[in-house]
Amino acid sequence: MSRSAETIDPLELLHRGPMRPMQMVVVAICIVLTALDGFDVQAISFAAPGIATEWGINRAALGVVLSMELLGMAIGSMVGGALADIVGRRPIVLGCTTMMAIGMFMASRITGLQDLELWRVFTGIGIGGLISSTSAVAAEFASVKRRDLCVALMAVGFPLGALFGGAVVVLLLKQGGWRDIFSFGALVTCALIPIAYWWVPESVSWLVRARPAQATSRVNRALLRLGYPVVEALPTPVINETAKAGFFELFRPAFLRTTVLTSLTYFLAITTFYFIVKWVPKIVVDMGFPAYRAAGVLVWTNVGGALGGALLGFLSHRYEVRRLTVVLLMGSLISLTIFGHGQSDLNRLSLVCAFCGFCANGAVVGIFAILARAFPTDLRASGTGFVVGSGRGGAMFAPMAAGLLFQAGYGLQGVAITIGIGSLLAAVCLSGIHIPARTVSS
Repeated sequence: MSRSAETIDPLELLHRGPMRPMQMVVVAICIVLTALDGFDVQAISFAAPGIATEWGINRAALGVVLSMELLGMAIGSMVGGALADIVGRRPIVLGCTTMMAIGMFMASRITGLQDLELWRVFTGIGIGGLISSTSAVAAEFASVKRRDLCVALMAVGFPLGALFGGAVVVLLLKQGGWRDIFSFGALVTCALIPIAYWWVPESVSWLVRARPAQATSRVNRALLRLGYPVVEALPTPVINETAKAGFFELFRPAFLRTTVLTSLTYFLAITTFYFIVKWVPKIVVDMGFPAYRAAGVLVWTNVGGALGGALLGFLSHRYEVRRLTVVLLMGSLISLTIFGHGQSDLNRLSLVCAFCGFCANGAVVGIFAILARAFPTDLRASGTGFVVGSGRGGAMFAPMAAGLLFQAGYGLQGVAITIGIGSLLAAVCLSGIHIPARTVSS
């Protein structure tokens, strides 16, 4: 080891001072990967009108198709998050991105509804695992001062991916069919795999806590890439029963309340978001507009979502993130009530959907920022994975339930208000979550 090596806690280097350019690059890649999630999740929404027309399925059956990747995401978030705390963040990021590329490619080649459902579940597993691991990566490469902002911006990547991907989809649907959407998604996903491989090192926080083989040399390689001096040795490990217990610690008395309330909050909030993004294209087509115009309305929904998430991230410097999230949850209820009234003019409908996206996704971004602080490093990926998995596993019933209600003859107003009440209940659950103060070692 070089004589210039310093005996200092590497977490102090990463988290105490201002962020170095390479730390910003890692967070930026996490944002791009989350944007990929956003496009992949909403690809089925963009394709829904074409699928319904080609195979002649009703709204109830379409609701099942729209929910399949949410089932996969529930599995992927829980399993991927737990594995990320055991084997590291980097292998899960790379493995799940590869799964997404395969799933999107196969969805573009299917010839039957059951095959489509199968590959959407497969893709969802990759998406869920990627979300839980990139959330941990963004939090652990950020400085303490910028952590809430970095996690919030990472979550903003979701609507950004749907936004820019949606703009491409509008062109694809003008020239081709719904399968082209999945082909495009597979191509972009493949292009991001080598970028993640070369530019996202293993989390230093995880290496310091987990102490895998050659932990010190791996930490030093990461520090050098990030522009920091190497260390002679890692700090003396603290006997940590939480790290030993792993995933099951989430259900022991110390964390049970946090696990339950964060899961309920996320489930109730994400239900609102998925109702909007899953059903808007089909609702617009049923109004008599072509599929590419429906995709355009969903693009505006994601414009609002990106703005809402970004605004929450920047305001989190000055205001408590819980309060900001509660305000947006109340806005979700109001916006869905307005959405339920229906709009005969496409421009007005686009504006209302943008307002819905602003509030719903802004609230989800706030919840991700809270998750990064509610669980310690040893449980961050597991905790985030369980919350996201259980939340999205429950939220998969939102498109199904909406489809059944529509099929049973209920109007848009009744369905929208029913879903919107979930945001009110999410605000109630959020008030009971303990959020620890930000620290260097967290």
